Amino acid sequence: MTELRELQPIVEACEKLKNEIEGEFVGLAIQNEVGPDIRWRYASGNLNDKYKRITVRYGKGIAGKVISSGSPMMIQDFPNGITGKAIEHPIMLAEKLVSSYAVPLFFNGVPKGVLLIGKRERYIFSEREQETVKETATLLEMALKDYIIL
Repeated sequence: MTELRELQPIVEACEKLKNEIEGEFVGLAIQNEVGPDIRWRYASGNLNDKYKRITVRYGKGIAGKVISSGSPMMIQDFPNGITGKAIEHPIMLAEKLVSSYAVPLFFNGVPKGVLLIGKRERYIFSEREQETVKETATLLEMALKDYIIL
């Protein structure tokens, strides 16, 4: 897969989202072309490069749960109120995120990616903010469709 940092529409959409919602972190995870594992491929507002080394299994972590369910997921006060253990949410730990909202990215009707926005404080994303994340996910699906191999 092409390095996503080189794809200007991806960078612009993520930066715009981060600014609109006043998020501190935006991440984009894509399921590997071979196998069920999911990797974080792009980040903005990251504290370090750990996200590049994070791989989660299908159904595990935020990315794996969003892809397996095809549904958005919100965490308001990590690690309180989560299902499972904190260690199962490596992006939250690596980026010191306390709240996040993640939505699936669909390619040919199949969830294969995740767009996540996060804050390093307790926060509940409003309906309008959730809609903005979903709109950005749709833009990213269009921008990435030529790069995702199913």
